[in-house]
Amino acid sequence: MPTPDDDIGHPANTTYIISIHDDLMKNWSPYAVTYDPLKAGSIDGTDTEPHDKAITRAINARYDPPRDLKSDPSRTLFVGKIGPDITKNDLTELFMTVGDVRSVKVIVDIVTGYSRGYAFVEMNNDDDARRAVRRLNDKIINGCKIFVDWECSRTMKGWKPRRLGGGFGGKKESGQLRFGGKDRPFKKPIFISTKKL
Repeated sequence: MPTPDDDIGHPANTTYIISIHDDLMKNWSPYAVTYDPLKAGSIDGTDTEPHDKAITRAINARYDPPRDLKSDPSRTLFVGKIGPDITKNDLTELFMTVGDVRSVKVIVDIVTGYSRGYAFVEMNNDDDARRAVRRLNDKIINGCKIFVDWECSRTMKGWKPRRLGGGFGGKKESGQLRFGGKDRPFKKPIFISTKKL
């Protein structure tokens, strides 16, 4: 029977070393550059198997961004976490504090006509758009702390919206968090290897 003094891999003689592999970390970023539903479903972007049905649905889904939109995707911002009483005028007024607003569209449920909790704002130029992302994210309007970021559907390769199991963010309670976005960036992966000393 092995004893702690035996040199045969007993836990007393083994040191576990945490190392981060340089080759995998060279291009690491807390933010997704292209959209991969499998990576977005993982806190560190390293999952190799889908852990929920929505990720599988997003992987298999085909999404074509709307082609008939007249707004410029490089100046269009996604505004999330807006309350049901926040109107187009409220958002226009807020965004005009940082620059010229070209258009505002609050997304509503097609059946009920109620706000779905998000909107898109097109700013007049790139500088105004960048300023809005910097200054208005986490701003409180009508008691709601809003989320402001760039639109992804026409600017991010591989994008899949939330309704198809993709997107970023989400609620912990739903069990379908998505990572790699500004609201929930990836955490740095840690690779564990064992090495005998």
